[in-house]
Amino acid sequence: MTDLTGKTALVTGSVQGIGLAIAEALAGAGARIAVHGLAGDAQIEEVCAHLKQKGSPQAEFFNGDLRQPDLIEDLMEAVAAWGGADILVNNAGVQHTAWLADMPSDTWDTVLAINLSAAFHTMQAALPAMAARGYGRVVNIASVHGLVASRQKAPYVAAKHGLIGLSKVAALEYAARGDKTKGGVTVNCICPGWTNTAIIEPQIQERMAAFDGDRDAAVADMLKEKQPSLRGSDPSEIGALALWLCAPLAHNVTGASIPVDGGWTAQ
Repeated sequence: MTDLTGKTALVTGSVQGIGLAIAEALAGAGARIAVHGLAGDAQIEEVCAHLKQKGSPQAEFFNGDLRQPDLIEDLMEAVAAWGGADILVNNAGVQHTAWLADMPSDTWDTVLAINLSAAFHTMQAALPAMAARGYGRVVNIASVHGLVASRQKAPYVAAKHGLIGLSKVAALEYAARGDKTKGGVTVNCICPGWTNTAIIEPQIQERMAAFDGDRDAAVADMLKEKQPSLRGSDPSEIGALALWLCAPLAHNVTGASIPVDGGWTAQ
């Protein structure tokens, strides 16, 4: 079992979905959790208390609008003052579906800023300190859409492809940094396929119209189209993989993009 006692993890977008599941997994291994995301005070308090119940010695909320580099800088400085991120999980993401000809330019800018540029800024701030400490983990939540494309997702696909490329560069630059006995510094991507989170809900709702409002039929149709296993993933499965990547024994797993997609990208 991975022991992250004494480690601090910043997980962006960790108030729900995959981000929360990853925070839960890291909390269960004893890590302090820097919580981040869009939430009201009551939800923030609930999430922090929940992560402490899961095993985290400390869980505190850190605010930061990932569309704005100066506010990302403030976020990273606040986390550094709290002890610094030994583990950085860039999970926060947004998606908007529209045909390329109809995609609003401001939507393109927002999706690229949150899904790609924010990871550049957080990694630039966090990686040097990780190298100095001898241990560091960056886990970027990409997507199958970082490996293959789909219609009506131009900014999302572009951002996720870019995130994988960015992660490979960072992995190469830090591959020999750190200390093997402590675990070294690694940078990897997880590429989920259909996962049971709120981000896919608009696509489910759109398909339900073709199935007389039958949600289960709409989900089954989505899975049949792309995911050969015909099973969606639970966020906890992504959390378990992220936790394994944070283990010191994973010191030589770096620059990888690991699909969790039921065979989607094997086709």
